[in-house]
Amino acid sequence: MGTGSLTIVGTGIQLVGHLTLAAQAWIQQADKVLFAVADPLTAEWLRSLNPTAEALPYNTKNQRRSETYQEIVQRILAEVRLGLNVCAVFYGHPGVFATPTHAAIRQAQEEGFPAQMLPGISAEDCLFADLGLDPGKSGCQSFEATDFLIRRRKFDPTSALILWQIAMIGNLGFYQPDGYLQGLSVLTEVLTADYSSDREVIVYEAAVYYPVCQPVIQKLPLCQLPTAKITEISTLYIPPQPSAFVDREMMIRLGMA
Repeated sequence: MGTGSLTIVGTGIQLVGHLTLAAQAWIQQADKVLFAVADPLTAEWLRSLNPTAEALPYNTKNQRRSETYQEIVQRILAEVRLGLNVCAVFYGHPGVFATPTHAAIRQAQEEGFPAQMLPGISAEDCLFADLGLDPGKSGCQSFEATDFLIRRRKFDPTSALILWQIAMIGNLGFYQPDGYLQGLSVLTEVLTADYSSDREVIVYEAAVYYPVCQPVIQKLPLCQLPTAKITEISTLYIPPQPSAFVDREMMIRLGMA
């Protein structure tokens, strides 16, 4: 038995195909594997890699997600404190919209245990590929939808805008079908201050679980967003508006003109 350590990895968005070789190696060599994944086939595959693999608790009866996240953190740390080399596996990128992963890393390090996180393929990576977006061309702004609204985030309409978790706007608990309607209406109202109501936007969902699945790319005018078909994993993408302004003085200073 070792002194205890924590490595957090991600499965990526699609079963097996998105898992990195480094993540697989950590899963296989761990004394204990704990996982929070989106489908039973991935769970079974993880057990085939390491028979110690066990699902993390995910208590949807809690009123707030934060309470459930804390239960996950404590479950992970309990194994680390036993002196085990623990590998915690999460769906997608383990550091993207995964509050308990960052909390577990911090807690382990504060208690003196070695802790690290390995990168994985996220829904944003899939979005870049599926929508043909090069974030280096006009820039890319990415916000969680509730945070975007309640903090009045400033953004540039001439750069791409990505808003995550649009089905969870204002929701401190867990996803409820049709529970997002008011949030989408408010979001649409706010966005029409910078975009025309007929501006084409995209409701996007990465192709999850299996390589044969196709992504959801639902194009519609902004004004129809409140009535769009939304699921728990829907993301809103707004393409950049044309930008004609070029700072010629800056170009001269940079030797470009």
